[in-house]
Parts: sequence; structure tokens; C-alpha cells
Amino acid sequence: MTHKWNYLPITPEQAETSQTLARELGINPILGRLLVERGITTAAAARKFFRPQLPELYDPFLMKDMDVAVARLNKAMGKKERILIYGDYDVDGTTAVALVYKFIQQFYSNIDYYIPDRYNEGYGVSYKGVDYAVETGVKLIIVLDCGIKAVDEIAYAREKGIDFIICDHHVPDDVLPPAVAILNAKRFDNTYPYEHLSGCGVGFKFMQAFAISNGIEFHHLIPLLDLVAVSIASDIVPIMGENRILAFHGLKQLNSNPSVGLKAIIDVCGLADKEITVSDIVFKIGPRINASGRIQNGKEAVDLLTEKDFSAALEKAGQINQYNETRKDLDKSMTEEANAIVSGLDGLADR
Repeated sequence: MTHKWNYLPITPEQAETSQTLARELGINPILGRLLVERGITTAAAARKFFRPQLPELYDPFLMKDMDVAVARLNKAMGKKERILIYGDYDVDGTTAVALVYKFIQQFYSNIDYYIPDRYNEGYGVSYKGVDYAVETGVKLIIVLDCGIKAVDEIAYAREKGIDFIICDHHVPDDVLPPAVAILNAKRFDNTYPYEHLSGCGVGFKFMQAFAISNGIEFHHLIPLLDLVAVSIASDIVPIMGENRILAFHGLKQLNSNPSVGLKAIIDVCGLADKEITVSDIVFKIGPRINASGRIQNGKEAVDLLTEKDFSAALEKAGQINQYNETRKDLDKSMTEEANAIVSGLDGLADR
């Protein structure tokens, strides 16, 4: 197969603009040219591109069902109903649960969280999880990073008198679960201008809308952005558009004033004296949070991420770090076993 490349050189005017940008910003002329090719032609626009501002986030109420979700949460708090924050056992799910739990807990105490067991319950909303909610008197479940396909399980919960708010980012099926509200920018009837949020990102938008409805100033949400950055990097969602803004400010928070739990993970990773990057999250921080759900139970990751005492957090982080070592040993063993099987098959093929 042959390919024909259509290369369009920049115009003399664009070349001059790129040189001006490089000079004013103190950057390499090649970067100046790349900015011009992206349609960025002024120093002010370039600075905005390099340092996106939090006010540029989309209005959370543009997301379909957001007003319904906020109204149901406000109702639950007004009636003093028990609320359960439920999420997946991976990094995106556990950071999402930690974020929503930590924010609501500042204003409301009748709240709990639940992470299903990877091996006994499997992915997503489980009947066991719903039964736990029934036993503990829960009336509202906020489910994060899963739930969009849990039609039967959520119908079962409704029979038990429990409402669901779904905060998910996975592609839904044709039939949606019978939840009170479904926050998912990948819905076929989506009204939100950005569809690549992580599950934790959807949870953040929900809390942003909740804050707006209750007159809570945005700066109260900023400490939660380190969790959003960890979810964005670990879940490999595109770091552009709104995710780019969230990741930029989340990394800033992670480096300047991380939460107690993440600070403990940073310490056990050996990153305490280093500027943390997306790569550090992907290869060091994320795998340790993930290991909890793979080796033991993802609830331990949420316990760590919501911990307020640093010495207790360090102890929990040390345990999770050990899970990660066990996970690496298991992966190595599985790889060696797979290689042995492949070698055996190759030997049979040679006979």
C-alpha cells in the first residue's frame, strides 16, 4: 500500500507570526510554528493555552439530568436520608468515590461508601451491594464509574425503595437503567459539550453543580482536583478539552498541597522531592491504588484516599504498596506461565 502525503507549508504571514510568538514567549520557534498551526496567533492566547483557567470549565448543568440529580441529593440531605457512595474498584472508581464522599461529608454526616469485591461481586452494581444498602437503611445510592448497564440491579434496588444517581462515562446500551438521574456525556441524547470525562470527572461535575445550587464557592472544590488528575491519567482518557484544564490544575494541586492519602502514596513511591507528572501517576501512583482492588478490596484504597491523619495514611499506603509488589509478582508468574505454554505449543508445531 502506498500513501500520498499532502504537506501544506505555512504562509509567510504565519511564519512571521510564529517568530513573533517565539520571541514574546521565549520559546523555541518550532513551538511558535505549532501554535500558529493550531490557530493560536497571539501571546495572550498562547499563555491561556499553556495555562488553562478553571473558569473555562463547562457549566455542569449543561449535562442532561444534572438538575434532577442535584435536586434528589438536596432532598436526601434535607430529609436526612442515608446516602451510599458506590464505585468501581479501579483507580477511576475509587478516586471518584473518595472525591464525592469527601465533599459531601463536609456538609452531611449520614453517608457511607461501598466498593464491590472484584472476585465475589465482579464489576459494577451488584445485588450484594444493593442488599448491603437495604440492611443499612440507605435511600439514595450515588454510583460512580459504573452503573450505566446495571438495568436489572437498579430495578431490584427500586423495588427495595432505593433511588440511584448514576455518574458514569462508559458507552450505554439502548436501554438505560431506571435511575432517578443518569449523568453520562456518552448518552445518545447527550447535551454536554465534552464527552471524554473520566468517571471521577463526572463525579466532580456533579459536586460542582451541587455546590452551585447551594451557594458553595468554587474554591472549596479545588482541593479535590488532585483526585481528578489521578483518574484522568490512570484511566487513559484524552488529556484535551476540559480534561486538559482539570488535569493541569489537578497536577498543580498534587504538587503543591495534595490530600493526606495521596501525600502518603507519593511518599511510598519515592516521589516526595520530585515534581509529579502524568507519567508518575500512570506508572507509580495509579498502579498502587489499582493493586488494592486486584489483591484485596478497593475499599482499602478509598479508606486511604479519605484518611485525614497522615501517620494512619502512611500505614495504609505501606499496605497498598505491598499489594502492588504482590501484584507485580503475580503478573510475572502469569507471564512466565504464558511463555511456557507458548513454548510448548511451538514445540508441538515443530514435530
